[in-house]
Amino acid sequence: MKPFALILGALALTACGGQPPATSYQTDGAPDPHGDAMHAAPNDTEATRAYKQSMTAMMTDAPPFTGDADVDFMQQMRVHHVAAVAMARAELAHGKDAEVRKLAQTVIEAQQQEIAQIDRWLRAKGR
Repeated sequence: MKPFALILGALALTACGGQPPATSYQTDGAPDPHGDAMHAAPNDTEATRAYKQSMTAMMTDAPPFTGDADVDFMQQMRVHHVAAVAMARAELAHGKDAEVRKLAQTVIEAQQQEIAQIDRWLRAKGR
């Protein structure tokens, strides 16, 4: 029985000593789990640079969480929608496919309406 207990203990310690998954979000100043994926690269197209810029802005412009589920949802969705509009505008500026361009225009119209709704709600809540 003693060897079994030792093996079980060793397994438990091994399980506790692992590193966090590579895809976990770091909030302690550790490197971004996405690495340099959102940084401009010399061979990026203008569209790629615009997409990366909108994603980076979304992450850096996101307000801190308040603990209020409703406020957090609205504030985080607002920056998400702003990024979606920026990406859709980049598609209109650089994309060629008619179906994708039509979707981009639809995204802009819908997201702008939702941003306005979010802004009204946040103002009404004093945010």
